[in-house]
Amino acid sequence: MLRPFLAVLTGLLIVPAAADAGELKILSGNGGRVAVLELSERFEKSTGSKVNIDFAVNPQVRKRVLDGEAFDIAVLNPPVLDELIKAGKIKAETRTVIGRIGIGVGIKQGAPRPDISTAAAFKKALLSAKKVAYPEEGASGIYFANLVKQLGIENEMKDRLMPMPGEYNVEVVADGAADIVVVVASRIYGVKGVDMIGLLPNELQTWIGFAAGVSTQAKDPENALKLVKTMGDKAAEPFLRQIGLEPFVE
Repeated sequence: MLRPFLAVLTGLLIVPAAADAGELKILSGNGGRVAVLELSERFEKSTGSKVNIDFAVNPQVRKRVLDGEAFDIAVLNPPVLDELIKAGKIKAETRTVIGRIGIGVGIKQGAPRPDISTAAAFKKALLSAKKVAYPEEGASGIYFANLVKQLGIENEMKDRLMPMPGEYNVEVVADGAADIVVVVASRIYGVKGVDMIGLLPNELQTWIGFAAGVSTQAKDPENALKLVKTMGDKAAEPFLRQIGLEPFVE
C-alpha cells in the first residue's frame, strides 16, 4: 500500500522557501513527485534529517538553478541534469539514475474506462473526450502535443486540448474540468479522485528518465549524497515499480 500518499500529497513536505541550515532542499521536476515525496519521507524517518521539496516543471527548475537559486539536490530528466552538470551546478560524481517511466492516461475515478490498448483505440479515446488535459511545459507535455499531430487529429483536437501548468494538470480530471489527462504516469498515481487506466500503447510510447544529483554549493553535501544514493538504491525498486517507475541502464 502507498500509505504516505494522503499525508504527503497535501503538501506537508512542499516548502518553496530556501532551506534552513541543517536541512536539505530539493528542486524537483513534477514528473517524479510521488517518488521524491515518498523516498524523502523515508529518509527523514531513518535519519532524522529534514527535507524540503519544491516542485516545478523541468524547464522552470533548470532556469532557477542557472539563475543561482540555493538548493542541495536536483531531481530532473537526465538530459536536463547533465546540462546543469556541464554548467557547474551539479557535481558530476553524484549523478544517480532513479528510474524511467512512460506516458500514462488518467480519468476521473469511477468514470467509464476507455480502451487505450492500441494506437487506433487511443486515438478514438481522444476524439471521444470533450476535454483532454496535459502539461503545457515539460517533456511529457511536449511529447503529447507532437503525438496529436502525428496521429493526424490536430484540427479535431484543437478545441478539446487543455494545456495546463505542471503543478495542476491531473487534478482537473478529478474536478471534472477534463475527461482525460495524458502525462508522465508517475504524476497520476496518488492524486485523489483520479484513476490511472494505463500507459500509452507500445507503438506510441516514449520513456522519460529521472536522475538526481547534489549541488556544487550544497550546505551539507555528505547528507545530500546519502539521500541521492537512497533514491537510486535497489531497496527502493519495489516501491518505484508500484508507481510505474522501472530501473534502467543508460
